[in-house]
Formats: sequence, structure tokens, C-alpha cells
Amino acid sequence: MVPAIEPMFVAGGDGRYRVAPDGWRLHSVSGARAAHSEHTVAVTDDGPRVLALP
Repeated sequence: MVPAIEPMFVAGGDGRYRVAPDGWRLHSVSGARAAHSEHTVAVTDDGPRVLALP
């Protein structure tokens, strides 16, 4: 199994977001500044293996 952990941090606002017309970008509904990062982890028989770091 390979889950991607993708938190989005929003400075202010209520955490709601909307998807841009291109289907990829996200914007906070309030217009507050936001940051996104990703960690991809493989869950193997030998334990977790981090595949992507910010």
C-alpha cells in the first residue's frame, strides 16, 4: 500500500477550500494564504518506507 499524506495549512479562514477550474489547484475560500506539502509512504512487509520528502 502506498498512501500519500497531503496536509494543507491555511493562515486564518475556516479551512474550507475550492478547486480551480483546471481541476488541480486549490484555493482557500476566504482568500487566506495556504501551503501544501506531501509525504508518500510505502507500507511494506519490512515496515514503512518514506518515498517523498518535502
